[in-house]
Amino acid sequence: MDGDNDGAKAQGAAQAGAQDEGAQAAQAQVTGGAEAVGDTDKAREEFEAALADRDARIAELEGQIAEAAKTAENAEKLRAEMDELRRQGDEQRIGFELQIAGARNVKAARALLADYDNDIDKLKAAEPWLFGAGATAPAQAGATGLPNAGAASDEGATVKRWRKIAGIEGDEE
Repeated sequence: MDGDNDGAKAQGAAQAGAQDEGAQAAQAQVTGGAEAVGDTDKAREEFEAALADRDARIAELEGQIAEAAKTAENAEKLRAEMDELRRQGDEQRIGFELQIAGARNVKAARALLADYDNDIDKLKAAEPWLFGAGATAPAQAGATGLPNAGAASDEGATVKRWRKIAGIEGDEE
């Protein structure tokens, strides 16, 4: 009977490793989609695909829990793994929704979200400074298109200008 439990433990460890890889892949999909702020439809599709993968993994774990119900230890490990996946999925969903809503700082928005019953629209209405374009308009720099005020364009003109200012306009060398 001990041999059966050892096999179940090895299977549970292999499944935990596969789950970690699946969670990392889902995280990479969500992160990659979130970076493409300009293409929200593509990001939304990638996010929904990641959520579908997570939900499929949860369903698989629920099936495994039913199979592993014979051993309470494996069932508890699988439940903890499933709860962690759900928690990560919820965090990713909230972060994605905040990015889509235009949050300048997702971490700050997430910290304030609990004060507004986890409703992004309420947070956006109450804290408008937290949402909007990520960068301010760049400061103007460069030429105005007008000629330089009094600046000479060559050395001869510069000397002539300074002679005029000095009052020795008629003396030429």
